[in-house]
Amino acid sequence: MDKLFYEREMLALGAQYIAGADEVGRGPLAGPVVCAAVIMTLGRGELIEGIDDSKKVKEGERVRLAALIRERAVAWAICEEDNHTIDRLNILEATKKCMKRAVESLAVEPDILFLDGNFRIDVSLPQQSIIHGDALSYSIGAASILAKVYRDELMKQYAEIYPQYGFEKHKGYGTKVHTDAIREYGLCEIHRRTFTRKFWEGEGKSSPPNT
Repeated sequence: MDKLFYEREMLALGAQYIAGADEVGRGPLAGPVVCAAVIMTLGRGELIEGIDDSKKVKEGERVRLAALIRERAVAWAICEEDNHTIDRLNILEATKKCMKRAVESLAVEPDILFLDGNFRIDVSLPQQSIIHGDALSYSIGAASILAKVYRDELMKQYAEIYPQYGFEKHKGYGTKVHTDAIREYGLCEIHRRTFTRKFWEGEGKSSPPNT
């Protein structure tokens, strides 16, 4: 598979800086959504072997690749939106806000932006949405790895604050271990109330969020 297919098209049209953007954490019951944007060097001999959809890369390899991406990138940025913002806006709008912030935080302005998925964000740059872009585009794949490594590390830090939930293992996703812990201990500060309504509407120990 040619992971530079989309990049080559834009380079042929005169683009110099191509940014890829991706998110991690739209589905979990707890923690933030994290978005990364990155402009990679694309010259022969400058490519990083092994960049792919972060879900397809083992954890140790992701960490190694993320360090290389940060080292070799023309520019990169990572932003997050917390559970309170997700509850207030909804997850799609929170993701768009997060991705916009990441793109606008790049130290170099790209000529075009590649987005993973089928939505657009409110930026003035030309943008192209690519379904399964994290597996099809080198630039988006690099962004997905940056976002995944950042969020996983963040959830490990939260696991030290809230050890009863096992965040270091499931990273906030709705595994049986996680939902059993919610039923036993209730919700903590980083749980998304809009994702866990059943736990404070009669099935769990937690009280509804303050409004």
